[in-house]
Amino acid sequence: MTTRSSLKQPHTTVDYTKLEPLPDPPREPDMNQRITNSVFDGTLIPHYAARGDVLVCGEGYLRQDATNEAERLAPDGVVAFGVVDPKAIVARNGYVISEVGKPPDFVLEVASRSTGRRDYTVKRDGYAGYGVREYWRFDHTGGRFHDAALAGDVLVDGRYEPLEITHEPDGLIWGHSEVLGLDLCWREGELKFRDPSTGEFLLTPAEQQAARIEAEARAERERVDRLAAEARIEQEHSGRLAAETRVAELEAELRDLRGQ
Repeated sequence: MTTRSSLKQPHTTVDYTKLEPLPDPPREPDMNQRITNSVFDGTLIPHYAARGDVLVCGEGYLRQDATNEAERLAPDGVVAFGVVDPKAIVARNGYVISEVGKPPDFVLEVASRSTGRRDYTVKRDGYAGYGVREYWRFDHTGGRFHDAALAGDVLVDGRYEPLEITHEPDGLIWGHSEVLGLDLCWREGELKFRDPSTGEFLLTPAEQQAARIEAEARAERERVDRLAAEARIEQEHSGRLAAETRVAELEAELRDLRGQ
């Protein structure tokens, strides 16, 4: 099996500023597919944000040669490590292997009515031919459009071999991606990523937003509590000053009475 350390490092002298974006692939609207694609991008982009050499994108053409219109594969999700300029590839509106200097490391296809069967037949062969190290499929329906709810393949000697998929008693379906260093999970029709070292799921975009709102609310509660505590301290301080002033006044009156 090919390992990351044995892969040839990409090198490219392509000037992306002189290249026109590739055309948008034709797509039939599919709301469930779009939701899953958004989860893919919105979960993995923050996860790899600390690195500057990781591309997470999708829905553009994957081609060996930019001008070859016969190359029609357009993955829903792409991850590539060790790329020179991820932003330039996004601006190109597609992944051209001859320009990047290497194939993607990971590709995901999300099931839809129109393309479900192609995902585990024609596309599987196509991505193997491109040299994509891992190819995964996710079907929110549980296997009505694909041949399985969740499936993954790893490239071995130019051919894909299925990765182990575990079905838990609680309905969770998952497999491990060596490329991503994460578990891919099917949970109640939703795509999730899990850190195998902690067993914790990465937050989806919706969960990230909820966490931000909760953090802001918690910070506001802490601010209000802090202001209230400061007000109490000020009140107590003012009370002490008033008491001390009154004592001083009484002592002065007492001295005056004694002096008469």
